Amino acid sequence: MSLFVAARRRAILAVALLMSLGAMDVASAAGALAVGKCGAYGQAFDYSAQAAAVAAAKKQCKGECTTVTMKRACAAFAVDMKNPCGAHGYAVAPRISSSLNQATKKCYDYGGKECVIRAWACDAKG
Repeated sequence: MSLFVAARRRAILAVALLMSLGAMDVASAAGALAVGKCGAYGQAFDYSAQAAAVAAAKKQCKGECTTVTMKRACAAFAVDMKNPCGAHGYAVAPRISSSLNQATKKCYDYGGKECVIRAWACDAKG
């Protein structure tokens, strides 16, 4: 076997190893969005474990907060700009555009008059 062929095989093996390590990292990515009253929120993304992401998001959110999780997805939180303590909506979807649209729609569905996005986050590849 020539020196060139051996070097090429080692390079191919190294690239395959790096790609598999990168895929494992993305596959284990986890995130969370915590949503509370009056526009309170917390977010965490690209954590190695779901429990750690939930804890980090809850820690940032003031008061009693509901937590939604995301894995290779995006989450969005919308509030009524005229009354931040009133109607709100949140959503998790595979794409950021879908989560933004769904969160805003839910805010309006719950009686919001001027719903705006308050926060959003995507984890790996979301």
